[in-house]
Amino acid sequence: MSASFTGKVFVVGDNIDTDQIIPAQFLNLVPTIAVEYERLGSHAMAGLPTGLYSVPFVKPSALDSEYGILVAGRNFGCGSSREHAPIALGSAGCRVVLAEGFARIFFRNCVSTGELYPCELLSRLCDSVSTGDEATVDLDAATLRLHHTDTVYSFKPLGEVRPVVDAGGLFNYARNSGMIAR
Repeated sequence: MSASFTGKVFVVGDNIDTDQIIPAQFLNLVPTIAVEYERLGSHAMAGLPTGLYSVPFVKPSALDSEYGILVAGRNFGCGSSREHAPIALGSAGCRVVLAEGFARIFFRNCVSTGELYPCELLSRLCDSVSTGDEATVDLDAATLRLHHTDTVYSFKPLGEVRPVVDAGGLFNYARNSGMIAR
């Protein structure tokens, strides 16, 4: 799995809940059905209030987002324990979420599904980074580098959960490591 990701950043604030990440009316989409998995991604972050977020994460009638990196404030992924939330972001093309803090169940769902790398920031970035900024996330160095300023920010290394996300989730990791039969 690639150790770095380069792309545009989408920025949100504090307390982004799973209803904002994927609204409840889209939970009938089954992620194991390819066409429904794609549709799930087209609705990622559709619950954000448009008064606060004028730029959509996924453009209308698009299946994928142009933002591969998401920067958030505190308590990202709070609310219900739906694993559709990280799946929707992953389906939309997001690879990594950098937040000041995560709701525990969202973090675990990122790891279990293998859809996203949930990286905990060491400082508040959502107030100094802008949607549309180009950046590179280096998982090995645990850094985010903004291209236009060449500023580098650090985050906590993923540690023991990284190989699970690298493998594509808990079941793939268990199969690859011989814990369960292929």
